[in-house]
Amino acid sequence: MHPEISILLANFNNGHFFKEAFDSLLHQTFKNWEAIIIDDCSTDNSVEVIQNLIKGDDRFLFFKNEVNKGYQETIVRAVSLSRAEIFGRLDPDDTLSPDAIEISMNAHRKNPEVGLVYSDLAVRGKEMEFWWKHSSKQIDHLDEKYYNLNGEISPFATFKKSVYNRTSGLDPWIRRAEDKDIYMKMCEAAPVIYIPRMLYNYRQVEGSLSTNSNELKAIFWHWVALTRMMDRRKINLEDIFVEKFVDRQRVNDSVREREQQIKWLKNNWFGRLLGKTWGKNF
Repeated sequence: MHPEISILLANFNNGHFFKEAFDSLLHQTFKNWEAIIIDDCSTDNSVEVIQNLIKGDDRFLFFKNEVNKGYQETIVRAVSLSRAEIFGRLDPDDTLSPDAIEISMNAHRKNPEVGLVYSDLAVRGKEMEFWWKHSSKQIDHLDEKYYNLNGEISPFATFKKSVYNRTSGLDPWIRRAEDKDIYMKMCEAAPVIYIPRMLYNYRQVEGSLSTNSNELKAIFWHWVALTRMMDRRKINLEDIFVEKFVDRQRVNDSVREREQQIKWLKNNWFGRLLGKTWGKNF
């Protein structure tokens, strides 16, 4: 059968996690899917692991980049190789809930005008222990939620290719925030639908693209995506900059002033008395 949805996996050195992602696809209640797997020149045993797992199941299509292209360019290639009208991404160190594809496909079928369907996600640790639930939000208008898009749209996100092709597509230049960039483009191109269910299990480990030591870099690229959106929508970026900008020197001066106040309180008997009154030890 021709696949109804393509699941895209861009792999780099995730051979030790891949079986869990693989198993979560095998256990899907919806069966008519294909998985496009591209290895981006891994230096671990990923290729061997993946090829052994998918052997004999023609729903899995495996490719290798000749040179390391990075996550964003690899996903762009996966989109071009996908054969279905709908596609979604699954990172090889994450998993899907068993009904993730079925629920998403039902939403697309019931809402043919919709370009993007997305869900809540479960944030988990290295051993897939549950940490917390991240809830998305329904985007109905190109208003403040859309302008910020700080987690309002999250995986499991599935795209109608006919709508995706009306946008400029995934931008491999926007590192660490290519997802926010394409989500905003999809909101501009067609209605989107939020499913309030945890359909995606996100494994948070050291070195993730948007967590831990990379958090500030992710915030930077988030703002790059926002400036691109503002340019598309003809929003006056200058006015927003003036309204939101806080000079770093003013922040530093405020911090120093606060530190001096605390130092005075520590060295002054009246400050120590106030500290006891407030329940603080100066």
